[in-house]
Amino acid sequence: MADRSFLEWPFFDDRHRALAARLEAVADELAELEHDGSLDMDAICRAVVARLGAEGLLDYAVSTDPQRPLDVRSICLAREILGYRFGLADFAFAMQGLGSGPIAMFGTDAQRARYLPGVQRGERIAALAMSEPGAGSDFAALTTTARRDGDAWVLDGTKTWISNAGIADQYTVFAKTDMDAGARGISAFIVEADDPGFRVSERIDVIAPHPLGTLVLDECRIPADRILGAPGDGFKAAMSNLDIFRSSVGAAALGFARRALDEALAHSDGRELFGGRLSDFQLTQEKVGDMAMEIDAMALLVYRAAWVKDVQQRRVTREASMAKTYATEAAQQIIDRAVQLHGALGTVAGNKVEELYREIRALRIYEGTTEVNKLVIAAQTYKAHREGA
Repeated sequence: MADRSFLEWPFFDDRHRALAARLEAVADELAELEHDGSLDMDAICRAVVARLGAEGLLDYAVSTDPQRPLDVRSICLAREILGYRFGLADFAFAMQGLGSGPIAMFGTDAQRARYLPGVQRGERIAALAMSEPGAGSDFAALTTTARRDGDAWVLDGTKTWISNAGIADQYTVFAKTDMDAGARGISAFIVEADDPGFRVSERIDVIAPHPLGTLVLDECRIPADRILGAPGDGFKAAMSNLDIFRSSVGAAALGFARRALDEALAHSDGRELFGGRLSDFQLTQEKVGDMAMEIDAMALLVYRAAWVKDVQQRRVTREASMAKTYATEAAQQIIDRAVQLHGALGTVAGNKVEELYREIRALRIYEGTTEVNKLVIAAQTYKAHREGA
């Protein structure tokens, strides 16, 4: 990464700067997997998870100790640095955290002991199953059900857009235990990949390939002790999980944007035309100036949100939504400018800016679309105004 000056900001301690150096070294090695023709996408994801676990880097995304909360600044640094080098590495790191977060926060000691150490070591792959064909942004509209039957819970329904579908060993699944209670009727469960009645019905191909698919739960019977917390705790578990990880989506976008800027700088400085360099043109300099300014604004919002969560230890609904929304939208524009500066070369498959153009698009949708996050920001702003009036 060309610009490391942000690491000197007061948001960070020496431990964060040391972590950044470790991450950069490992990320450089992981990026080589992208060019290993002997590995398919699933194998690459497994290899990335295993390496991150072996290096102890998954300790920053997965906590096995309820008394040791995750450090959101470390999560964001990891996602930014991994995203800068290799999008699948960022994805693999983030999903280990997202898929296991509700277990860490709402699980029993026995559940944490059984399901978290393997994820932290990179020996098991975790997944989070929230979305459904008719329930994405409107999480309370989910229709998957869970009913108690003696010493078991029986789950029925369909989940889709599930990352790590098909390669995960365990899934945190959200289902309605009370269909008439709205969000208060949602509960969370741990489903193992080999549980009877559970299957991956399809894999979904998207513009930035990663393991993604649809899950079917057909009379899926799991032991009664696989519920997380009490019935009705699911919505709280989901929102608490997003409160930690939503800022990190902005961090991943920040990593993509920094890489796009560096690619644009190298290309424009080396591209000769009309007797000079592309970087000599004022229109090029305007684009680069905007890109640099927006990247700093992205970083300030992302690490402000992470700092508030870590240091002030309070909910960051407003701050995380701002960070995620601004960073993903700005990154889309930054990457678009990088493609434009590359000209036709920027549209060629395999070019890094073309890859980034595909990678960034989904970040404006998952973990709260831009539109939904703006509603959240507005609601929080009105709430602060009314409470202060």
